[in-house]
Amino acid sequence: MKHIHGLSVPTTLKDVCDPSRMALLVYDMQVGICSQIKDADRIVAATLKAVATARAAGMRIVFTRHLSLPKAWMGAAQFRMAMAWQKKEEPDAVTPWFLRGSPGFEIVPELTPQPDDAVFDKIAMSAFEGTPLASALRDCGLNSIAIAGIATEVGIEPTVRHAADLGFIPVILADACGAGHEEAAQRSLESLRFAGDAIISDVETFGSILNKAPQR
Repeated sequence: MKHIHGLSVPTTLKDVCDPSRMALLVYDMQVGICSQIKDADRIVAATLKAVATARAAGMRIVFTRHLSLPKAWMGAAQFRMAMAWQKKEEPDAVTPWFLRGSPGFEIVPELTPQPDDAVFDKIAMSAFEGTPLASALRDCGLNSIAIAGIATEVGIEPTVRHAADLGFIPVILADACGAGHEEAAQRSLESLRFAGDAIISDVETFGSILNKAPQR
């Protein structure tokens, strides 16, 4: 920890892994998204380990779910996104994949949120856009988030950048972050590492530090 002008400036994972000041964000670990990732079982297992560690330490846990709107409520940006994901040339050809109540919308059973967890639904890539996440973090006195989930190159990168812009310290648990396109995911990690806002770590290191932290 560095100090200046009465401020404490975290610089290491140990500095930010305080269960009373950090939350674990489980990003879009939904049935319909995990089914598109070739190593989803590994990511589910790694994320489950991160969740269990955070829960044991008394850390708050928040889940996001990507929500598709009915076609009547899809705007130009939503159609463009769906056309890109579904590789369709015409807006009429897309199908909303993650409608509320559909099987693909739900969190995978292994990671079913518990009553004390928060669950926020979104239609954007950043977990902060259109959700109360930032307000909830600040209201609970939290200043950092650890992130696991899918996918690094699609939603986790913009969430990390948005977190930093809002003044939160993002920690990427890289081995618990899945990818639809591995090369693109690696480029995302390298770009985030270059920018320097995020701490990039792994579930084992995260757990080893949390296991030594005082429980709240």
